[in-house]
Amino acid sequence: MEYTVDATNKSLGRVATEVASLLMGKNTTSFVRNETPNAKVTIVNASKITIPNQNKLLEKTYNSFSGYPGGLKQSTMAHVVSTKGYSEVLRQAVKGMLPKNRLQTTLMKNLKVSE
Repeated sequence: MEYTVDATNKSLGRVATEVASLLMGKNTTSFVRNETPNAKVTIVNASKITIPNQNKLLEKTYNSFSGYPGGLKQSTMAHVVSTKGYSEVLRQAVKGMLPKNRLQTTLMKNLKVSE
């Protein structure tokens, strides 16, 4: 199934939860937790998303750890938006709402985000 979600004037978390449930297939009657459904989700107008609290752009941090001592890299939401755009912020939010198992990477491959 192909789904299209319009992110115009919607909150970041509301769009992310809707997309995560569509990717997992929770809206179908044949939902099984251990299988990937045949669902492809496209998010359009990602740059028109609303962030209710503007301080979140400066306070929200994304962490990346390389595995080496001193290898923790932190970047704020404003930096991620300026370098990679709102599509990366949406992608990280959806990834955080998916189950942390082997299906997560295959579910993320079914997600397309367009600015």
